[in-house]
Amino acid sequence: MAESEPVVVQVGEKRGCPEDEEKDTPSKKPRVEIDHQDEEEPEGEASDGEEENGETFADMMKHGLTELDVGILKYVSDHEGFSGILKERYSDFVVHEINKQGKIVHLDDLSIPAEAAEEVAEAPQPPEESDVLTEEQKKQLGELQLFRNKEDNVSIEVIDDTKEKRTLVHKAIKTQFPGLETKTEEKDGRKLIVAYHAAGKKALAAPRKHFWPKNRGSFCHFVLYKENKDTMDAINVLSKFLRLRPNMFSYMGTKDKRAITVQEIAVLKITAERLAHLNKCLMNLKVGNFCYKNHPLKLGELRGNHFTVVIRNISGTDEQVHKALTSLKQTGFINYYGMQRFGTTAVPTYQVGRAILKNDWNEVVDLILKPRPGAEKEFLVRCREEWAKTQDPEASLKKLPNKRCVEGQLLRGLSMYGKKNIVTAFGLIPRNNRLMYIHSYQSVVWNTMVSRRIEAFGLKAVEGDIVLKGTTAHLLSVEEAESHSIHDVVMPLPGFDVIYPSHHVGKGYRELLSADKLDIDNMRHKVKDYSLAGAYRRIIIRPSDVSWEVIKYDDPRISLVHSDFEKLENKPAPVFSKEGKHRALRMEFSLPPSTYATMAIREVLKLDTSIKKQTQLNTTWFN
Repeated sequence: MAESEPVVVQVGEKRGCPEDEEKDTPSKKPRVEIDHQDEEEPEGEASDGEEENGETFADMMKHGLTELDVGILKYVSDHEGFSGILKERYSDFVVHEINKQGKIVHLDDLSIPAEAAEEVAEAPQPPEESDVLTEEQKKQLGELQLFRNKEDNVSIEVIDDTKEKRTLVHKAIKTQFPGLETKTEEKDGRKLIVAYHAAGKKALAAPRKHFWPKNRGSFCHFVLYKENKDTMDAINVLSKFLRLRPNMFSYMGTKDKRAITVQEIAVLKITAERLAHLNKCLMNLKVGNFCYKNHPLKLGELRGNHFTVVIRNISGTDEQVHKALTSLKQTGFINYYGMQRFGTTAVPTYQVGRAILKNDWNEVVDLILKPRPGAEKEFLVRCREEWAKTQDPEASLKKLPNKRCVEGQLLRGLSMYGKKNIVTAFGLIPRNNRLMYIHSYQSVVWNTMVSRRIEAFGLKAVEGDIVLKGTTAHLLSVEEAESHSIHDVVMPLPGFDVIYPSHHVGKGYRELLSADKLDIDNMRHKVKDYSLAGAYRRIIIRPSDVSWEVIKYDDPRISLVHSDFEKLENKPAPVFSKEGKHRALRMEFSLPPSTYATMAIREVLKLDTSIKKQTQLNTTWFN
């Protein structure tokens, strides 16, 4: 899966699309790590690059985490690092899903499937149907279809009113303007056909069901191309336009927000035609490569992700770059959990997770709701101040215009169930977000222990290390260690269903959890959801399909990657100047699920990838 949060301050950018505008817990006995990487940090954040309360985004990040804070300490290679700016523009980070057949997913076809096109062609069309709408009505319906007037509608009075004539008008609107719903209303003794946009608030309460051929697969699979939008936001947009519940969509993994990403999605009984129509009115989203299948997609089915990454304003020589990328290709990088795992505010998500595991629910509430340093949106600041002053959930909730953020959901729970029923109140937060906190705690423990393992034994397998035999964990003997490499070694995330290394680093797990007032021998929680089974994770990952080039350019605002959408639009690929005044490293590589591309990039640059550090670089670059 791709990473879910940016690592550098955003710079405004629009490109590509029209300009108008979770993970489940591991199973009972998880022997290999389940991919939780794409859980989003759910708490409110200040708008990137904007000033809030007199502080810029860079000021806000003075209070953020660095890699040292979350156990990211070591490197595997000895090459000399160099500086560069990661994600200066969202188009500098392009992610293509690798599907379960091992194919890199691309958006390269916007047509509807031949089978569906034939059905449309064969559908009987009354000869007079195209003539029942006037040019003015068509113009109004076209504007409504493009969602330019979200809450408007178009009313059409049927001359020579008969049921047959009204039926023709209904059919004409739906055929010529996909995405619109119609109904007949009576006003002043006249019958009118009223068209609404399917995504508008005034649309039909329950859209009419569409005919679905028995020989067609129940699920329409398609490729979703998105820019600067996370997967769930994109799904919510599609849901609104199609008037579906978001859970009608399935996918194999969520993708970064601050990036261009391409992935497969499946939706139940929605035609390719309806989806293709959305390309007229979506912003920063495109859909295509449609086909019908009899099954949905499942989380974790993907084989990985292919990354194209641009690192701008690099300081390294060509020789330094070659040595760094050769090391990445041959040896790999430490498979740390990346910074986005731990949140971007002054209260790290792992602290909340630790409080949950300790069953200290007052601390959980305090950590999520208390005032915190750093810039935040004004309404969140007011909400936190109200909570600190009154401890009144209803009064605090009134300060939030958007009640769906984590703070709003917790406050709503507290107002419903009272401060003596915090566990129940906390349950109003979506399950994936709640579990993200405890997975974050597991992750910081794993990072810390892997750093100790690399410090103690370096890049070779040793007695007491753990490897997987099939799905079963096995401790290496002295003899077995000789026949295994560091790429075979795994380390456990703490839980009740894992074993720990038998060397002294393994004992560090018990010491670390004890310092946090947790019992490593009792990782089952009173609330079943928060019981940790544990999992295993490889400590070194070697990327595949690694390639790179150093490019020179003059305009720091241009895109340096040719996107799928630009190719569909027949836009030219970026042209580089041999004499350009700026240098960038463009690198490509593929990673398995549950690995962080930023950790691979960290190994190349030997630089801290935290937003705190990268923002400082970015600010220097633009000033």
